[in-house]
Amino acid sequence: MSTALPESVPDNPWRELGSNVWTLSTPGFGLNTGLVLGSEKGLVIDSGAGPLQARQIYRAVRQRTDLPLAVVNTHAHGDHFFGNSYFAAQGVEEFWATARCGEVSSEHGEAQRGLVAGIEPGMAADDGDNTRILPANRLVEDAPVDLDLGDVSVTLFYLGRGHTDHDLLVGAGNVLFTGDLVEEGADPAFEDSFPSDWIRTLGKIVALEDLYDVFVPGHGLPVGVEHVQTQLNRMRSAIRVTKVAMDEASTDMTKAIPLLPYGPEQSRALLTRLRTLAHWQWLDRKH
Repeated sequence: MSTALPESVPDNPWRELGSNVWTLSTPGFGLNTGLVLGSEKGLVIDSGAGPLQARQIYRAVRQRTDLPLAVVNTHAHGDHFFGNSYFAAQGVEEFWATARCGEVSSEHGEAQRGLVAGIEPGMAADDGDNTRILPANRLVEDAPVDLDLGDVSVTLFYLGRGHTDHDLLVGAGNVLFTGDLVEEGADPAFEDSFPSDWIRTLGKIVALEDLYDVFVPGHGLPVGVEHVQTQLNRMRSAIRVTKVAMDEASTDMTKAIPLLPYGPEQSRALLTRLRTLAHWQWLDRKH
């Protein structure tokens, strides 16, 4: 991963996905940042991994609009929300996320600094301008929230646990920004996931195909509903294989890794996460 981000912004860095809806892929983590524009306000979806990346995103936004802005964080992983402080320094006051995302950002944000060191050394070291952890201040609770941007409405909603326990979806016209609930070009990340719930949440996303026909993953290219269904089917198969290995106590669980439809790293992460969740469930029953 490169330690330097380009200073300049390409003349047309945005991919248009629908009426008033665009996405921008940034170097480093390959994060997809969304932009939705109304007549009165713009909405930025995910702010980047720190001030360097956020500055790139902000410059690209300002090539397209000078409207006031709000920011949405799809979840509390540093590559998606560490740019908040930079946006706040530019006058942005509204930062939206689920209530649980706000809690996780506050409780575990500092521990994630090292994860962005490769492209955001200042953020990693908490050294320099706009490197403080800034959680969302506008919270989505149980009910969806409709944001009026002026002639354009955006819906923020939560469908259940998956990649994390607080993944927020953002619907704009025919486009649904899914955060890391959907991945393209890489395996899903299971480290703090809820795999069995993730399957159900993906099923709910697939059921929205009458509303949305473009699904923007947290990383990778925009996809159609068929890709989401394929991810669901592959994950269901992987969980089934892993749970069978867990049930066979005499079997070395790592033998299941070559059978899983993922690379070794995320196969191990899935196995470890399912084992951890099973242990938590056992403790809950015991007490």
